[in-house]
Amino acid sequence: MIWRSIEKFIESIESEPWFGPDRGEGFRDHLAQTLQNFFLPDFLNEISHKVEEIIEINPDLSEPEILTRVTTTMVEFLKALSASVRIYDPNTGQMLSYGSYPFQEASRATYIPLENTIAGDVVKTQKPHLVPSILKEDRYSNKGVVEGKGAHSLMAIPFAIPRFFPHERETVGVIQIYYPEEDRAFPPLEIQMAELMTRRLSFVMARKKILALYRINEKKEAIVQKIFQKMGSRAGVKMKEVFNRVIPEIADIVNVQSCALFSVAEDLEQVVLEAGYPETTGYHGIGTSFPVKSEPAFELLLKRENPPEETPYEVVTPSYVLIIDPRKSEKISGNLKKFAADHNINSILYVPLNAGEEITHFMTFDALDLRKGYSEWEIEIFLFLGRELMQAQRMERLDDTLHDFKNPAIAIAGFARRLKTMLEQEATLREKSTIKTYLDILVDETSRMQEMALSIHQAGQEQIVNLTAILKKRFAINQEAIREMLKANVTIQEGPFQDFLPVRCYPIHLERILDNLLNNATKAIPLKGGELAVQTYAESPWACAEITNTGLISEEDRLRLLEGEGRGRGITITQRILRLLKGKIEVKVGKDSTTMIVKFPLSPEGRGFS
Repeated sequence: MIWRSIEKFIESIESEPWFGPDRGEGFRDHLAQTLQNFFLPDFLNEISHKVEEIIEINPDLSEPEILTRVTTTMVEFLKALSASVRIYDPNTGQMLSYGSYPFQEASRATYIPLENTIAGDVVKTQKPHLVPSILKEDRYSNKGVVEGKGAHSLMAIPFAIPRFFPHERETVGVIQIYYPEEDRAFPPLEIQMAELMTRRLSFVMARKKILALYRINEKKEAIVQKIFQKMGSRAGVKMKEVFNRVIPEIADIVNVQSCALFSVAEDLEQVVLEAGYPETTGYHGIGTSFPVKSEPAFELLLKRENPPEETPYEVVTPSYVLIIDPRKSEKISGNLKKFAADHNINSILYVPLNAGEEITHFMTFDALDLRKGYSEWEIEIFLFLGRELMQAQRMERLDDTLHDFKNPAIAIAGFARRLKTMLEQEATLREKSTIKTYLDILVDETSRMQEMALSIHQAGQEQIVNLTAILKKRFAINQEAIREMLKANVTIQEGPFQDFLPVRCYPIHLERILDNLLNNATKAIPLKGGELAVQTYAESPWACAEITNTGLISEEDRLRLLEGEGRGRGITITQRILRLLKGKIEVKVGKDSTTMIVKFPLSPEGRGFS
């Protein structure tokens, strides 16, 4: 150490003959030469070694780990007792605890004010501040803790991490070095050495930032590649598969237990769980809609509630909301607390996704790690991932809509041709009522196709509908599709029907489920022919629709269908919409037939409905 070098230097010159009481004229020259030959090489070598030790810190380490390494080197070199780091957080206007040596973060306040504190003054002035006696310093409030650890004086040194882009803020902070001496004097050389090491810290953090920028681009490219690979597959886009591909790409950022993509209603009153990883029922089933007020963290994220007073259990910033400790935070519901405990979730991150000024979606990341914060580059990756998933979600909806265009398109083509033939042959009076029926169907089906196109972005309005009436109408349209597909020897069986089965839903969703099931049942009828039958009934608390077709389904396919893994895209669409409507599907196999039973909650609001 520098002080040992000085002691050796003193011992060395005291042993020299020219250092005695009878100092000759050459004393000054001898002293200067000894300094140059003996002391300065060791001194500069020691300084260089310590500076290099800081510069060579691995930039892959986390910021707190880097700061802990730097403070370790400074404490050892300056013969201090301990050191701690605080960084100014512009989101809260406070000084954030960000590492220490020896590690004492559990006993340190997470935040201290910027105003009327030593750390705050150092950050504002960007000049060192010396405190010979902590007990006599009014701006140091936590005297009991440091005195209990034997610290009585400190030196506070500012540091800054330069910005890389015009829109960025420069990161500023302070390293506080504690000493055991009371009323300590701080030699200028000691202050200069501390400042030199602190400047090298800025170099290490800049290297880390450059490396982070490089990895951000790598990570973005990997995410885009995974999504485009899935989009290019013949099976089309399925959000579950997209999640399964891209979530491993963020595994080195957050040790994720699960994550989810939510959409937000225009009135900010409801959110819908659009997709998740892994795709299990868990806390919310995919497709479920529920009130924003059911989770206080959602209200914070959507700015429906003012940021809370500072607590150790959550961090609220414009870029994200982080629940540091789900078990103790008051910003999550009791159900979610239990879910977190059951699944060993130790922090939850909420990241808003904007379309212009409005938050249209957000993502949640349930982490196994106890995280106290996320860096800008980590949040940038999450935002990029979220935006790409929003695009993939729209692509999935587009694929689903194009799939479901098929049945109404076939029916429209058939009715239009038949209508054209009637008009060309100067239809009789009796046929005029048929023409009107055909025209009504054409208007209804083209309107429905328009509604399906609009549902790529939104599903319209929920309302009470009659399941029986909708099934009858979709069955009639499907009969036209049977004729257009030249499906021969198909016997139609309608009923029995229960006249009124009220279901609360988006009508377009119910129609798409029935269309897909009718289409699949029609295709499953053997070439030699068979029967297609429909009926409805109530089975409290369910409104039920049955679709039966001649032809058997294998047990493997039956189980796959119940799990939403059918071979056709129509089953995937059906299962997703059923989850949204809180419905379910059953499959019964007869001697030579297969029956699909879809069940929807009976709506008590529909008693006066007609």
